[in-house]
Amino acid sequence: MSLDLHPRSVLRTHTVENQPRPLDAYNAFTSDLAMREAVEREGAGWAREELIALGGAVGDPANVEQARLANLHSPTLRRFDAAGRRVDVVEFHPAWHDIMGLAWRHELPTAPWRRPRSGSHVAKAAKSILFNELEGGCMCPVAITYGSVPLLRHQPELAALWEPLLLSERYDGRPLPAGMKTGVTAAFAATEKQGGSDLRGNATRAVPVAGAGPGREYLLHGHKWFVSSAGADLIIVSARTDKGISLFAVPRWLPDGSRNAIVIERIKDKMGNCSNPSVEMEFDGTHGWMIGEDGRGIANAMVFMQYSRFEVALMPVGEMRLALVQALHHARERSAFGRPLVELPLMKNVLADLTLEYEASVMLALRIGRAQDEGPANELQRAFGRLSVAIAKYWHSKRAVGFTQECMEVLGASGYVEESILPRFFREAPVNNIWEGSGNVICLDILRTVRNEPAAMEALFSELALAKGGDRRLDAQVQSMHALLSGGAVDERLARRVAERLAMCLQASLLVRHAAPWMADAFCASRFEAERSGLFGTLDSQAPLDALVARTTPDMLG
Repeated sequence: MSLDLHPRSVLRTHTVENQPRPLDAYNAFTSDLAMREAVEREGAGWAREELIALGGAVGDPANVEQARLANLHSPTLRRFDAAGRRVDVVEFHPAWHDIMGLAWRHELPTAPWRRPRSGSHVAKAAKSILFNELEGGCMCPVAITYGSVPLLRHQPELAALWEPLLLSERYDGRPLPAGMKTGVTAAFAATEKQGGSDLRGNATRAVPVAGAGPGREYLLHGHKWFVSSAGADLIIVSARTDKGISLFAVPRWLPDGSRNAIVIERIKDKMGNCSNPSVEMEFDGTHGWMIGEDGRGIANAMVFMQYSRFEVALMPVGEMRLALVQALHHARERSAFGRPLVELPLMKNVLADLTLEYEASVMLALRIGRAQDEGPANELQRAFGRLSVAIAKYWHSKRAVGFTQECMEVLGASGYVEESILPRFFREAPVNNIWEGSGNVICLDILRTVRNEPAAMEALFSELALAKGGDRRLDAQVQSMHALLSGGAVDERLARRVAERLAMCLQASLLVRHAAPWMADAFCASRFEAERSGLFGTLDSQAPLDALVARTTPDMLG
């Protein structure tokens, strides 16, 4: 007896049917109706052509492939040269430099400082969300470089030295002294083994070389447990002086062209964010120059954190959008039980709920961008931005993990294998909960801000009052939160509950004011009714599922 090995039999078993076509080139901006509306509404309509250009780059399969390669081939550490000299160089796959160059050409970390104008932080927010649909690892150096500029301006002579290179749109990844480069990037080194988010526990010491005080040179001694953006040219370091925690500008190379005494012990083996090297770093007689007032490092760090946290609040919004696009594309092109998945009622509920979550998130993100723009000249907007950044950072980060998992489930087994783009984005999502303050740290910061900064409380509820009367459920939530927060000290054990409720109130207020009534009604019904489960796909039978899913149409993804 012989087996039939006719080639045609083999071919028939490998015919691919009922599988989506590859998602070819598309424009991530023009296909995003919610973002386009928010950009116009919040005052950055002038950036439309820039956003269209970036949107095309984000949806370009060639760039998608470079992002994949940058994560597949993680950075490596070369500690010595052939002669045994210490070099401590982080080496990257060329794809990383291509992706970084793309981010810098589109001015992701620099535009609000290079070309300040009304709406510049709104445009920056839109660009960051778009770029996170492509690659998340490079957004760490983007965030730190973005936040380092206003921080360095506290020390004018250091700003004059570093700002021109930090604001360059010409990325330069070569390990050379800053004076030989077309542009530089920054890192931030604060976390230590014993301290974590509590900078008061930092043990790294700083000793003055020839006189103490702002702008003066110090020698640093200590160990940093987690430093990301490890290929950076300038490292902002927290260290202890006789007056307390202070901040220092630590260059990779010294003014005479020699290497500064910065030792990289190892690159962390992270579950995600693999393109971006996070390292343990040792300082032993390392030269640094003090930024701002001696002993005021924690207060000065909050200047940096306001912008870097804003960046982290944007990252999960881009991740959610990418996951949603993948899920919608799959559901429209794959059939089950005789119909496209997108037409099955329960699947439609899931996709509609995910759409609602993304739209609420992008609206809040760009509203905060406007607060960043108006804050310097408007105390109420400054206070609103200070508080809302923390709220959005917490909530967007928490929601993105479940959101991306739900989108993977839409694809089924195809979304769980590494050939899919979704596993990389699923592994990327949790880091946003940790960067720039873990969830508990952020929630306690929200409580402290409300308690200690009356302007923040006023700004928050002034914003929410703009939607008063638009939805009875939202009005009840706002009234309840106002009573809680104005009734004295709030039990810290409720801090996460407070952050969650405030985030949803802000999102709902924007939907009530600016979205179609049926969309606002669906959000308030699903987020504020007593039987809410917190899971996606649980909109009630009255929710306009077709209208929600249609917010991203097949034509818009073409």
